[in-house]
Amino acid sequence: MSVDSPVTGYRIILPDDWARLPLRHGTEDAVRRLLDAALSRVPFPASTGQDNTFRRQLEGQFRGVVAEARRSGALDLYLPVRNTGTVNLGASLVVSETLLPRRGDSDTGDPTDVAVRLLSGDGARNDDLSTGELDGALAVRREHVVPADAGRRAELASRRVEYLASVPGDAARWFVAAFSTVGGGRPDDELADALVEWFDAVMATFRWRRG
Repeated sequence: MSVDSPVTGYRIILPDDWARLPLRHGTEDAVRRLLDAALSRVPFPASTGQDNTFRRQLEGQFRGVVAEARRSGALDLYLPVRNTGTVNLGASLVVSETLLPRRGDSDTGDPTDVAVRLLSGDGARNDDLSTGELDGALAVRREHVVPADAGRRAELASRRVEYLASVPGDAARWFVAAFSTVGGGRPDDELADALVEWFDAVMATFRWRRG
């Protein structure tokens, strides 16, 4: 496929224990399949009613995460699934697209400046910003800590890493991959550090899908 072909999507390589949930089409079917797979491995006898209680709790938590991602206008949500089949909500990856207002035929501005403005618009403090490329496109990486917020189901502070990349051939389109983890309970613990390194390795596999 020619590099001049229009970008129609993206590809990343994730381990088999990460599940993808599309958020624009087919979301309910994907949610149901993941919940059914998780609950099929729960060792509770049906007669005890424990399986129903567990299902309600898991489904409530899971749907809350999905609803939050959909409210943000995301394209895809990725969640880790343990070997037991249960969904681990301690980490997530949300992929979305940001569209800048088009101003006729005028340019949207320097891509690096645009990316930094987009990433800094939420008022986050102590950002660690760096620039690079994703499959030949300008990309900006931001890392920061998001405080706990019980009102948004975030009982613990989380470590967040975002990649923002300019979509080739369309200066108004930006690809965003946002990874979040609570680590082992603290955003600066060894598990959080290891997961951030893992996510950076995942993003090294990023490729545009064309045509």
